[in-house]
Amino acid sequence: MSMLFTRRTLGVAALSAVSLALLPASPAFGAETVEVNSLNGKNQPVKVTVPKDPKRIAIADYAVLDTLDHWGLAKDRIVAITQTTALPYLPEYFKKSPKMRNIGTLKEIDFEGLMAAEPDVIFISGRLQKKYDELSKIAPVVYMTIDRTKGTFESFAENHMNLAKIFGKEAEAKADIAHFEDRIEKIRKASEGKTAIVSLVTSSHVNLLGSQARCAIISNEFGFKNVAQDANANHGNEASFELLLKLNPDYFFVLDRDSAIARPGAKLAQDVLKNEIVDRTKAKKEGHIVYLSPAAWYLAEGGYTSLEIQFKDVEKALGLAQ
Repeated sequence: MSMLFTRRTLGVAALSAVSLALLPASPAFGAETVEVNSLNGKNQPVKVTVPKDPKRIAIADYAVLDTLDHWGLAKDRIVAITQTTALPYLPEYFKKSPKMRNIGTLKEIDFEGLMAAEPDVIFISGRLQKKYDELSKIAPVVYMTIDRTKGTFESFAENHMNLAKIFGKEAEAKADIAHFEDRIEKIRKASEGKTAIVSLVTSSHVNLLGSQARCAIISNEFGFKNVAQDANANHGNEASFELLLKLNPDYFFVLDRDSAIARPGAKLAQDVLKNEIVDRTKAKKEGHIVYLSPAAWYLAEGGYTSLEIQFKDVEKALGLAQ
């Protein structure tokens, strides 16, 4: 009888352990918490309960890193970060440090390293969307992205306030949003009537970006008429140099993806576009080929400093630089 009881007890204990392992991680008992918006692994909106003002943060979303640095919250709180591809304007977070574990790349996480870091909360971008449930077993996961159907700036503002709610930075976040709002109208006035194409250059190919793809803020909020607005792929639709000349816009905005991800041996966008056909375009003749700051536009879209850099890139192109 006692042996049967022992076996049953052990069996129940084992099943309980497995069940617990499958449950999402929760904030420590007694810790103050806050409920915020997130997306789940299926890109569906969900509510997530996270510790209020967490002190141990894991970063796999450079937009969040960007904003937390702006608020002065990153240096003493980040215990784990994906360090493979660096942000040139935030180099201090991509150096070896005993305080911050390198947990892999934006697409491939070192789960053992992440668990060992014991984070209170994990921030991820869409590149790790499919790992959401698995990561949630370690700590609460907050996944935010730019929803271009709402508009880049409106989506930024929503995410900014959502992040601020976690850290008690609502007043600062409102001031940040206001900092950009007046500048949007000035840019729109300066861009009125001007045509543009927006391209992503990668692997020596020029891809045109539409008004629901990356860099959509250039047409949707900043007011340029995107003459390739129907290009529908997130990384753009491939275009020939002859098509660039046929479209012949006033401005040609260029995002160098290979520079953003530091692809070894890649040809720079400036070199890809150095040819006789591009030289005949209106944008080239008038000095309106604009090379966007790669990391800010490609790796950290949605962060405060990233957005500041994006504004300055376009303001400079229009002669509005502050």
